[in-house]
Amino acid sequence: MMSKHVALMSKRLAAALALPLFLAISLPASAAVKASDVIGRAIDGFVRPAYASLDEHAAGLTKAMHQLCEAPSGQNLEAARAAFSGTVEAWSAAEIIAFGPIKENNRLERMLYWPDRKSIGLRQVQATLASKDPSATNPAQLAQKSVAMQGLGALEYVLYGDGAETLAGKDDPYRCAYGEAVAGNVEAMAGEVRDAWQKPDGFASLWANPGPENPLYRDGNEAVTELVGVFINELEMIRDVRLKGFLGAKPDADKPKQAIYWRSQNTTASLAGNLSGIDQLFQASKLGDALPADAQWMAESIYIQLSNAVATAKSIAGPIDKTLADPAQRDKLEHFALITSSLSTLIGTRVTAEFGLTAGFSSLDGD
Repeated sequence: MMSKHVALMSKRLAAALALPLFLAISLPASAAVKASDVIGRAIDGFVRPAYASLDEHAAGLTKAMHQLCEAPSGQNLEAARAAFSGTVEAWSAAEIIAFGPIKENNRLERMLYWPDRKSIGLRQVQATLASKDPSATNPAQLAQKSVAMQGLGALEYVLYGDGAETLAGKDDPYRCAYGEAVAGNVEAMAGEVRDAWQKPDGFASLWANPGPENPLYRDGNEAVTELVGVFINELEMIRDVRLKGFLGAKPDADKPKQAIYWRSQNTTASLAGNLSGIDQLFQASKLGDALPADAQWMAESIYIQLSNAVATAKSIAGPIDKTLADPAQRDKLEHFALITSSLSTLIGTRVTAEFGLTAGFSSLDGD
């Protein structure tokens, strides 16, 4: 199991670990900051609760899909859609922890296959609905199929894509049965990851207890590099992959149907969830406490900007194509992008400099 973890370490982390790092963890004793404490707070204060919340929402989603299939109606369809949106929000916070148990068994891609630039996943879902493959209605069998067929993207199409209105009646029971299996698969993965983070001798223990015998984290610097990497890499992902995937340099370059969750109108809720996760993780870990007194303003600025970014994303609602067509709403997306760029500079350059880390490592550079 440990060798699998080693194999899953990203190029970004490997490159960062190869560099001499002198972290604030080695500040004078008066700072009273230990790497294991920072990581322990991150795990107990954010990671475990975030995956527990995802598991709880996923269980509710499976139940809602089951009720819809048992008694198709407009009301039960709306309940299933509401449960889906709640699960998306919970996942959007948890997904910033894109290493550890979620990386095992292709869970990250199985949970959310995106971006689907060539519509390969979409066509697979559509083909499954057309052929009514019975094996795709069994969560265990579905888990062995294409990653694009078994996660939140597939379920979004079932609930919101072409033909979704049939879920309110009894004309297409297969579509609902497939959607219920997808929800069950999402719930199974969420439970597995939640349990893996809870194991006393699992990945959490490795991350929180760095040492020379640890196969992943040989010292506190390496453990905290992983944490700081979450902020740097996820801010980059949110801005450059999620947001700029559909927000063009100018309005005529916008691509609303390239936006994540555009069918369910969860695009900006997802962006808000991502930033909310980063905010919760930064606060839970108390990483800012490791900064010297004359750099504490950085932590305060990070808190303020994260709060502003979440509020900005949450203030945008409705179909993303209409948002992009409204100059005032589109300006909010531009503002959101500017805040994430400011945060990237603040954390990726200034905070890492205070900690003696080498800035600029990225998980998006081809690994």
